[in-house]
Amino acid sequence: MKKISILSILCLVIFLVSCTKNIEQLNVDTKNATEVTPGSLFAYAQKSLVDEVTSASVNHNVFRLFVQHWTETTYNDESNYDLNTRNIPQTFWGVIYRDVLNNLSIAATLVPKQSVAVASAGVKTNQLAMIKIMQVYANTVLVNSFGNIPYSQAINIGSTSTPKYDDAKTVYYSLLTNLDSAIDSLNNNYGAFGSSDLLLNSDVDSWLIFANSLKLRLGMILADYDPAFSKSIVEAAAPNVFQSSTGKVAFSYLSSPPNTNPIWVDLVQSGRNDFVGANTLMDTLSKTNDPRLSSFFDPIASGAYVGGVYGGGANTATKNSLPSSKVTAANFESVLIDFSETELLLSEAAARGYNVVGTAAEHYVNGVTASIFYWTGSDASVASYLSDPRVDTSSFSTTWKQKIGYQKWVSLYNRGFDGWTEWRRFDVPTLVAPPDAVSDIPVRLTYPANEQTLNSKNYKAAAAAIGGDAVTTKLFWDIH
Repeated sequence: MKKISILSILCLVIFLVSCTKNIEQLNVDTKNATEVTPGSLFAYAQKSLVDEVTSASVNHNVFRLFVQHWTETTYNDESNYDLNTRNIPQTFWGVIYRDVLNNLSIAATLVPKQSVAVASAGVKTNQLAMIKIMQVYANTVLVNSFGNIPYSQAINIGSTSTPKYDDAKTVYYSLLTNLDSAIDSLNNNYGAFGSSDLLLNSDVDSWLIFANSLKLRLGMILADYDPAFSKSIVEAAAPNVFQSSTGKVAFSYLSSPPNTNPIWVDLVQSGRNDFVGANTLMDTLSKTNDPRLSSFFDPIASGAYVGGVYGGGANTATKNSLPSSKVTAANFESVLIDFSETELLLSEAAARGYNVVGTAAEHYVNGVTASIFYWTGSDASVASYLSDPRVDTSSFSTTWKQKIGYQKWVSLYNRGFDGWTEWRRFDVPTLVAPPDAVSDIPVRLTYPANEQTLNSKNYKAAAAAIGGDAVTTKLFWDIH
């Protein structure tokens, strides 16, 4: 039997040590970052939020169908309010909590840990304020969709996997308090996230306008439920909202993937032609010679604009008008809030007797004009449109709710979620569920199926507290 040489033993030892080190390296994730900056998380959360409220995918966003701006041609489930087949509420809920609020929460914990060389105390304060404003926006989307929601325990990482649901009214008032805190904290002597802020490039003055415009919106949503509080909120915010027709907060998409308009991804890149303009919107735009029609939809081969029967099965992409090439362009922006919306909110505030500068009629004209010019138009087309008795400000003191509500419904085209919220507030225009609908028009989303199984106790308590987990259960502010 041959003796093993010392050299062989040494080689064996070196081999084993080498293998051990290599095995340990298998535990190292070489593809994902071990450290992340708050700015990158902030940017990701912004884009995730905007993508979700912009998407045309029926797995995510069906609000253009709820307000009957679009209808379907091939599959009509969502136009008939079937939310369960695709588990739409769960996807929507998951994206907002996981991709938006969770990343904002982690970003907030990382902000104070930055060195002074990276971010001064003033910069950190601005960063936290901007995070808080985005948290308010995202939670507003949730509470206006579902009602009572996990809030105080929702993103307390590691504390509980079964968070309680907070009362929607309590959440709403907390969000307004947080918004005021953020407004008070912003200081334009300092920067913030720089180019990692994909909405406003960390321009603090623009963030102040954004926050106050959001405050105006939230205040007006409470107008019927709590008029006195609504009045105080709106009057405080009104002087600090957008002051010109160019004012807006929008996400700028790019012309080539991967950061393209989700509508382009869902319809053009995917080669889908199964969404068309609904006759509900198309017919009323045609009757009033609305100059926005040609920017909302493309004509069919004959040059006519034809809406598909909402919820009907006979619609086709060749016989009905498709969403316009403008809306489906890869680089078409997504607007979160703009001058047109704030002017219509101020018109409503003035009509309700709130102390805001300008009359209800003046703000109404400003809002309609801004919307038309955003999409397309000229002074002549605006003047002609505003002279129509169905649109003008004659007898505005008695017709303001009908006219403002209608203009909100039209001007929030391509902003389905916001349009749905305003339609629920005004009940204008009168929308009718299609004959094959599985329910009446939804006024809320039902809770996700996984909440019923994984957070059953809290789910049942929340469902009971709001009056039942149904799409027809109205939110606390929807009192008509």
